[in-house]
Amino acid sequence: KPIEQYRAELGRFGITGDTALQTVMSLSGGQKSRVAFSVMCMSNPHLLVLDEPTNHLDMETIDALGQAIKKFQGGVILVSHDELLIKHICTEAWLCRQGSVTALEYGFEQYRKLIESELQY
Repeated sequence: KPIEQYRAELGRFGITGDTALQTVMSLSGGQKSRVAFSVMCMSNPHLLVLDEPTNHLDMETIDALGQAIKKFQGGVILVSHDELLIKHICTEAWLCRQGSVTALEYGFEQYRKLIESELQY
């Protein structure tokens, strides 16, 4: 790929200008995560499996990740406790527990109500 494509992909995750030219060792933790997500997307996967992808990320990086996931053309399996990310990017929600998988027709709000009702007991 031409260097312009790499720079454009890094830019999607907020790694622009001189930052895109720095060594990985000199980047902050959030910037390293952005580079990792960018590299992952450059391989043109059909499916992303993300397990708690927002752990240890700053708000700006979480926002960039959410925008990139929304633009992603393939499927995404997301495991997360980040309510804002879930509400921002998810079009379907599934609950996996006790050996079964259940579609949540009303998404995260249905999940929240289910958990709240269980906590009352």
